[in-house]
Amino acid sequence: MRIRHEARGARGLAPPSAAVPVPVWVRLATGSFFLFFCLFVGPHAAEGLPPDNKSLPDPLGYVSDHAGVLEADWKARVRSVCQDLERKTGVEMVAVTVTSLTPYATAHDYAEALYQRWGIGTAQQEHGILILLVLNEREAAVTVGRNLIRVIPPTVVETIRSQALASAFRSGHYGEGLYRAAVALAAAAQEVRTGVPTKPRTRGLGIVLTLLTCALALAFLWWISRPDLRHPYGRIRRGEFWGSGQGGFGGNFGGFGGGASGEGLK
Repeated sequence: MRIRHEARGARGLAPPSAAVPVPVWVRLATGSFFLFFCLFVGPHAAEGLPPDNKSLPDPLGYVSDHAGVLEADWKARVRSVCQDLERKTGVEMVAVTVTSLTPYATAHDYAEALYQRWGIGTAQQEHGILILLVLNEREAAVTVGRNLIRVIPPTVVETIRSQALASAFRSGHYGEGLYRAAVALAAAAQEVRTGVPTKPRTRGLGIVLTLLTCALALAFLWWISRPDLRHPYGRIRRGEFWGSGQGGFGGNFGGFGGGASGEGLK
């Protein structure tokens, strides 16, 4: 017992082992990797993150002039085109002006974010159009809903952007440029109809035809179940000939019946 206690005491009083020193090359490699990540990897990883949608402006109707560059008369004209387009075709079109692209890289990215955030064309099954002007970067973009790409292909969008919107930056007449772009897009989409009125009408007609067919079938079944109503001699059915002095007809008929029965007995 004494030996065990002495051994434990000696083990408990043993000096701690010294820490193993880290090689210099390991510390240099760790510091170099951290510096490389901060200078090169970090900024690119931050760019890959989606921008905050809270920085996007709120919609102000058919024309959202957040940059404050549109005259009242041009704004009214653009609004009128958008209203007429939606009333006739169901296509929702909005025009937007902003001061800067921040935090987006291009006008196309900004327009796509606005289109999704505002839900343009959602109620009309992706039949929406957004026209965007960015003043500081002097960029413009047009975003078209998926169901409108067939009638407004990218070639038409690029033509409208390069002619109507690019000229607005050159001349400084932003309202006129937006109006020309809105008119061109509305003309391209004028044959679109977002509603499908034929299906409800066909369905209602089918219900009417079904009910009419059932009514006629019931009337026919009731008619064939009443042979008295189908008697070809209406006056006889009403008894107008019986007891009217023409009993000879009945007697002859009875005699014929008797002869027939006699032949049967043979």
